[in-house]
Amino acid sequence: MISQENLETIKKTTKEFFKKTTFEVEIEFSPQKDETLPINLKTDDPQILIGEGGQTLGEIQHLLRAILKRKISEPFFIDLDIVGYKKKKIEYLKELARSMADEVALTKKEKQLAPLPAYARRIIHLELAGRQDVTTESIGQEPERRVVIKPSSP
Repeated sequence: MISQENLETIKKTTKEFFKKTTFEVEIEFSPQKDETLPINLKTDDPQILIGEGGQTLGEIQHLLRAILKRKISEPFFIDLDIVGYKKKKIEYLKELARSMADEVALTKKEKQLAPLPAYARRIIHLELAGRQDVTTESIGQEPERRVVIKPSSP
């Protein structure tokens, strides 16, 4: 758990960070989970802060964490989200994994997904890990690395 003093430092620094960006955002801090503080931003123009495929959001989170690491010595993580984008993206990836796995199990033919960042591939691998009828593996080199869903050997 993040100490109360460090929690206040994170909140204050996050507010200052977004004030300096000149983006009009409403910052909502959710209750911490272990060493992670979920932060949700609300804004009138979320797409600018999310970027293509969530890339800008990831970069903002990385930058904010780097700033905070200079002020806080205890281990912590922030989970920055904008109008629930990450939550929706995770649900989409899980549904994609399930539907592709169902198709592979039915047709007995492997399927390759489009290239995905590491966190997205991990979500797909975890979602299908419990299934006996299919297996997953990542192939290729970044940034073209992708998940392959294969039928399990009998």
